Amino acid sequence: MNWNNDAIFKALNDSTRRLILDELSERNELTLYELTTRLVMKHKLSISRQAIAKHLTVLEDAELVKSRKKGKYRVLIFNNDPLKNLLKGWIE
Repeated sequence: MNWNNDAIFKALNDSTRRLILDELSERNELTLYELTTRLVMKHKLSISRQAIAKHLTVLEDAELVKSRKKGKYRVLIFNNDPLKNLLKGWIE
């Protein structure tokens, strides 16, 4: 698969987006509500679900986050394949 490296770097440029990836990598999947709760409670961020949704759009554009429907909820999943591919070129 051919990922857009500029989109990956843009996504990783923001500390909130990196926290989102940290949280998603700790858990297999989170809903937007669960993610928001973890960011507010654990990391003491003052952020709305709408703001997180905007960050998720950037992460999804970089293909670092995928989502799927699970019942009536949208579940967010961390996809580390673009990062592996990016680093593979530098490490190998």
